[in-house]
Amino acid sequence: MDEIEIPQYFICPISLQIMKDPVTATTGITYDRESIEHWLLTAEESLCPVTKQLLPRDSDMTPNHTLRRLIQSWCTANAIHGIDRIPTPKYPLSMTRVLKLHRELNVPHLSLKSLNTLDFLVNENGKNKKCMIESGTAKAMILFIIKCFKEGRTMGIEQGLRILHITWTPLLENKQLVKDNVDFIESILWVLKCKIHPHIHVKTNAVLVLKQVIEVASSSLLERLNRDFFKEVAKVLRETISQQAIKAILHVLIEVCPWGRNKMKIIEEGVVLELIELELTFPEKSVTELIFCLLTHLCSCTDGRAQLLKHAGGIAVVAKRTLRVSPATDEQTLQILGLIAKFSATNEVLAEMLSVGAVAKLCMVLQADSTTYLKKKAREILRLHSNVWNNSPCIDVYLLINKIH
Repeated sequence: MDEIEIPQYFICPISLQIMKDPVTATTGITYDRESIEHWLLTAEESLCPVTKQLLPRDSDMTPNHTLRRLIQSWCTANAIHGIDRIPTPKYPLSMTRVLKLHRELNVPHLSLKSLNTLDFLVNENGKNKKCMIESGTAKAMILFIIKCFKEGRTMGIEQGLRILHITWTPLLENKQLVKDNVDFIESILWVLKCKIHPHIHVKTNAVLVLKQVIEVASSSLLERLNRDFFKEVAKVLRETISQQAIKAILHVLIEVCPWGRNKMKIIEEGVVLELIELELTFPEKSVTELIFCLLTHLCSCTDGRAQLLKHAGGIAVVAKRTLRVSPATDEQTLQILGLIAKFSATNEVLAEMLSVGAVAKLCMVLQADSTTYLKKKAREILRLHSNVWNNSPCIDVYLLINKIH
């Protein structure tokens, strides 16, 4: 290749290599697409490398088809000298093509093909994803999923959910479409009930989409969520489909918990027991933090605390996680222990708190490098029942309370 003279105008001014996909900038200089895009992405100043004129980072690059054909012809003619032929490049996805694929979703014999094409394109590269977001693909998928629900048709649901999850952004148009859309919530619940292959992927994407929608839903919609909603959500928690799904469902429950009677509906579905069982599997840190965030909400009412105390490992798991996960979790575990000690403290409960190490852990909080707030909270809980716990032969709570300030 060193013996062959390469035409100078075949060479990219940036890479100094033969151009594979020549594009002309608004400054009139032609570069290889990959080189100029990388330059604009990483350069401190958005300037044309040759002319030093301003070149916006999002400026359009015009494909130089004539030059590309000349380069391809030259490469073919010099193949005997070891020159590799340059393939015709794939051009960026256009909004026109995306909108055409959206329209084809409503044509029965083209619908699945269009969906598969959109699925392929959104996963191909970031530029395609950006183009599809700007073309309103999220809206098209929402309408497609609702249509499938109303027609009882599951074909294409897997792709539709995956595309929606990837292209969703909380743009005003998207939020307006879903914030009060009961039909879409019902559509997601329908998906969770259906046995659609591949089961794990479909349900995971369904709850990921549900999380995205619940985050922008109106208070009116959140207050009107029915028992069927909580039944299906609790079932996902029980089935432990995937870590992604578990995190998404916990986020959903935390988001909807404060609205209307949702807290009681969650408790009535046995979610407190499920959360303890889940925590006993020693999930990753972020899951534990979400579990205790939700448990704190649920234990603020009598039925929630009763359900936690009903589980043989309820108090024990709260005590065990104190000082072992994160400062945020420490605040939540002490909040739960405080609620139990103040409002649910029967003799049996107080004895259990002592026997499973909850009292000892509260004393450890006083001795550890904890925040002033946590120390104060631990001291308050210990003082509530110090007359009971002082009688224990294994720990002198009274001394600790009065010694540590």
